[in-house]
Amino acid sequence: MDLRDKSILIVKPSSLGDIVHTLPVVHTLKRAVPGCRIGWIVQKAFAPILEQDPAVDRVYPIGISSTSEPQAGRLAYLRAFLETVVTLRELRRLLRQAPYDLVLDLQASFRSGLLGLSNPGGVRIGFADARELNPLFQHQRIQVPAACSQAQEKNLLFSSYLGCPVGKEDFYLCTGEQADRRAGEFLARHGVAENDTVVYLHAAARWQTKFWHQERWAELADRLAQAGLRVVFGGSGKEREYLAQIVNRMAQAFMIAAGELDLATSAALLKRSALYIGLDSGPMHMAALAAVPVVALFGPTHPERVGPYKVAHQIVRNSRLDCLGCRKRSCAHLACMEGISVDMVHAAAQQLLRGTAKREGRCS
Repeated sequence: MDLRDKSILIVKPSSLGDIVHTLPVVHTLKRAVPGCRIGWIVQKAFAPILEQDPAVDRVYPIGISSTSEPQAGRLAYLRAFLETVVTLRELRRLLRQAPYDLVLDLQASFRSGLLGLSNPGGVRIGFADARELNPLFQHQRIQVPAACSQAQEKNLLFSSYLGCPVGKEDFYLCTGEQADRRAGEFLARHGVAENDTVVYLHAAARWQTKFWHQERWAELADRLAQAGLRVVFGGSGKEREYLAQIVNRMAQAFMIAAGELDLATSAALLKRSALYIGLDSGPMHMAALAAVPVVALFGPTHPERVGPYKVAHQIVRNSRLDCLGCRKRSCAHLACMEGISVDMVHAAAQQLLRGTAKREGRCS
């Protein structure tokens, strides 16, 4: 497909990990066809990552409440419906001013199909196996091979379909000079020198079945700090209280970035780190895209499908279980995460730290 002078609208509102998986697609298109114009419809919370990326020409932030969060409440669906109506009206107004030639629906849901319709005209492209009647919204449908189960590789099918094969140079994470400076200032306030080795810990996730024991996080962090590593706990402001319960069990020095840094600055802090240790979450995928080695604790999800992509990593899981990858958000025994010991995670971290070499980023 000839993309010269074409405008392309990406529909991928959430979640953070899914957005990170879409960035290489955009980087590929922009590299292959520098003159194309790329817009992106995204939830407001994740817009800062896209606003720092020169491959994205315009960001359309939206605010539609999640209906799947545990705290969503009984009125979640009504609230989301009303917010969707308002969002569609506003998008229609904005996109009418400068319509896009192509609409790439990588979210693959009923709602994303509606969002794609807000663009007047254009060719809509989506996955043939999408859920929630999404294929009915599309003019063209991309077939997904049975062997293609990894989330990142599935998204890259869009690049191939459009005649723009992905390259190694398309895997990078942009944060911007301001975010890089703020991350440096955060580390300086905590006495971190330029040559200190920073390890980024991410101990929280959306699913309760992904959580690991707080006392084990504390013991792991103490071991790392005793070895001279600078330990920082990342996350959002709403996770700060949970992280406080971890660090209260620690004897060594630590840093908490959760609640102090915005998303772009948190990403910049990740890029400054020598290692990510954490749960299956959006920051894990940010670390991977930034070429930061990853130690990932997996239980109810499949590392083969959503694990770190094309980066040095170690997957830690209780491999003796038959129920791994159950994708349950609630569980009576949590044996998958219970079976992960501090020794297992620490050994994986040591192995990656020994192999860590100086990395050069594609984009600041």
